[in-house]
This record gives sequence, C-alpha cells and structure tokens, in this order.
Amino acid sequence: MDARHTELAKRIGLGHSERIAHLFDMIADDFETDLLLALPANTPALAEPLNRSEDELSEKLQDLFMRGLVFPSKKTDPPTFRMSRDVIQFHDATALWPGATIEYRNLWRDFMDEEWPEISKTLPEVFGRPINRVIPIGVTLEAKASVLAYEDVKEIIDNARTLAVTDCPCRLTHRKCDSPLEVCLQLDRTAEYNITRGYGRELTKEEALGVMRQAEEAGLVHMVVNQRSVDHIICSCCSCCCVTMPNVIRHGADLLAPSRFEARVDSELCTACETCLDRCIFSAVEMNEGQDLAVIDPGKCQGCGVCLVTCPTEAISLVEVRPREFIPEKMAH
Repeated sequence: MDARHTELAKRIGLGHSERIAHLFDMIADDFETDLLLALPANTPALAEPLNRSEDELSEKLQDLFMRGLVFPSKKTDPPTFRMSRDVIQFHDATALWPGATIEYRNLWRDFMDEEWPEISKTLPEVFGRPINRVIPIGVTLEAKASVLAYEDVKEIIDNARTLAVTDCPCRLTHRKCDSPLEVCLQLDRTAEYNITRGYGRELTKEEALGVMRQAEEAGLVHMVVNQRSVDHIICSCCSCCCVTMPNVIRHGADLLAPSRFEARVDSELCTACETCLDRCIFSAVEMNEGQDLAVIDPGKCQGCGVCLVTCPTEAISLVEVRPREFIPEKMAH
C-alpha cells in the first residue's frame, strides 16, 4: 500500500486501517493524492508547491468536490479547501458519488462490518457522550408543549433555509434491506453541497415533511447529531445498514442517546395485536400474555415513537421522561 494513502487514512484518524487507505487509493490518482495531502489550502497557495496552474488546480478541486473528497469554505476568499473531517463524512460523501463503483461501495461495507464495530466503541470516550441522538417521530406526537424546537421534526424543517433529500449512503453500501432509500434529509449548507454536486434533490418544506412521513411509516428511526442545533442532516435509520444502529443493538456501543421521551401503552386500548412488537428495532416491546397487553421496557426504549405510528387502536403515546437539559448544547470535539 502506498504510504501516501496510509497518511490520508491517518488524517481522518484511521492510519491503521488498510481498507481506508485502499478506499483512498480507489478514488484518487497520484496527483489527486498529493493534492489532498497539501490541504487545507486555497488554490493560489497550492500552485507553486504542486507546480500546477491555478486554473488546473481549480478544475481538479471542483472534480474532487464532486466526488465528495474535498469541501470548500467560503469564509475565506478565495475559498479554502479541506478533506473530510472524519471517516463518517468520508463515507457518506463518497458513497453518494454517482461514479462510485460496486467494488468501492463493497469495500466500505467490508470496513463497516469488520472494523467499524470495534472502532465505534471508542468514540464516546473521545466525545464524552454518545455522538448521535434519537428524535421522536414528527407526525403523531401531540404533546407540543413538551417538545423542544431541536427535537421536533416539523420545527427543524420549518427553520431550515435549504432542504434536500439524498439516498441513504448506508443502505447504498450495505444493501441488506428494502427500506426506502431516498429518505436522508439534508439541511442548509449540507443540502447546498449535495444539490451542487447533483447528489441531492431540493425539496420544499411540505415535500420534506412527506419524506419524513414515508420514513416513519416504513419503521425507520430519525437520528441527528447529539447537540441542540440540527443544521446538517436528519438520518432515517434501519437496524441492519446504518453505521450506528447495528453497533448499538448488536455490539452494545454507546453511540446513541435516546430522545427525551418514552413509549407508554394504554392497557384499556391495547388489543395485543403485536404490530408494535414487529416495529421496534430496539426490542423494547414485549407481550404480557397473561394480560394480552404490550409492555414497554424503559431500559431499552429509545423514545423514537416508531411503534405508535401504526398502532391500530392508538394505544401508544410518548411521555416526557427526561429534562430539557438532557440534550447537550454542543457536541464536544
């Protein structure tokens, strides 16, 4: 393996991973690798050390941006380009690239299956808390007085200046289920990036709500970064392809904070139809056969509300069980 690709892997914290180095090798040629190693920088600063014209570098950086390998910051003039900040951004951006081959996406799947479970267990130590959090479903939650702006899907969408939807990069690489693919909601600058690259489809606010309803009806769990501002992405996650959910469910990684809510069952309305049992990806629902009643395990319930979307008798509700302060102001870095 070329030492330069190992260095690129090191820059996103995974210099020990031959798979990550090989992924860089598959998507960047020799000159592009040297260019990536010279970042962060703007075009004029790159011209002399790389012995290329500014026009050629501008064209190449635009090409790398389209592939999801670099990102421009318009806080400087001319823009400063940087690499992906971490492995998840590298995965999500490049997996969505229309030119990504099956072999490329398969290698991502291998990395996520073979290496990511152990790596992900170390992340809570780095950040001091789970890196993601559940937000409750947005179509049937009625306790508006208890729902904060940054955990309300409708409010988040209403406050966004730009909205787009992309395919789910996790399901693109893993292909383990037939859950809806085009349900990854992008917000503001992330939406603008993906619209510019042609990965994302711009949405109206009503269209974005429709995407969220489709995800909820399909049993997908909404997930965001574990902080109060929601200005990048709302994921709609399954239990088998997601980079987070399988590691939480199967490997016990502390990657996911629950919402501030917990599902509760009205014993007078429950008919023990078991619909909620099939819907819960966290195995938080059990049937009390002696009482013909669904029972929620509070230790497992993540407060996503997926169980109540299809309850035929509306026997399930979400109840606030955690204070407002439960959601951190900002994600530690």
